[in-house]
Amino acid sequence: MKKSGKLAALFTVFLKIGAFTFGGGYAMIPLIRREVAEKRDWLRDDDLLDIVAIAESTPGPIAINAATFVGYRMCGFAGALSATLGVVLPSFFILLAVSALLREFAEVRAVVYAFRGIRAGVLALIVRALWTMYRACPKNAAAYLVMGAAFLCAGPLSFSVLPVLLGCALFGLIYTLIREKGGTK
Repeated sequence: MKKSGKLAALFTVFLKIGAFTFGGGYAMIPLIRREVAEKRDWLRDDDLLDIVAIAESTPGPIAINAATFVGYRMCGFAGALSATLGVVLPSFFILLAVSALLREFAEVRAVVYAFRGIRAGVLALIVRALWTMYRACPKNAAAYLVMGAAFLCAGPLSFSVLPVLLGCALFGLIYTLIREKGGTK
C-alpha cells in the first residue's frame, strides 16, 4: 500500500474510532486494538500494549497520544498527524454542537437518563480494556506487587498519576536489571 493510502486509512480508522466511542481514551483502547492489531494487522498486541503504556505516561489524553504513536509507527510524522486529526475531529465537532445545545436540554429527564446509561456503558468498556491489558501483562509476584501498589497509591491514597507511573517504571527497571544480572528472565 502506498504511503498516501496508509495515511488515508489511518485517518479513516481513527476518525471512525473518534466518532463512535464515548467515554474517553480508555474506552477507545479496545477499538484501537481491534482496528489496528486484529483487522488490519498493522501492529502486534505487544506493540499496542507498549504504545498504550507510553500514551498513558505522556501528557495529554490517552486516545490522542495512542493515535499519534500508532500513526507515527506506521508513517512517521505524516502518519502521526493523520491519525491524530482523525481521532480529534469528531470530538471537536461533537463538543461544538453539544455545547450549543446542552444549556437548552441539561434538565430534560430523558437527557439525564441517557447520560446515566452512557456512563454505565463506558464503565464496561474501561473494564474490558483493563482485562485486555491484564492478560498481556506478566503474571508474577513482582507484577502483582507493582499493580497493587500502583492501585493503592493512585486510588485510595490519591497520589498524582505521574509519580505512580515513574515509580512503576523505576521498579520495572530495577527488577529487570536484578533478574538479568542473576541470569534469569
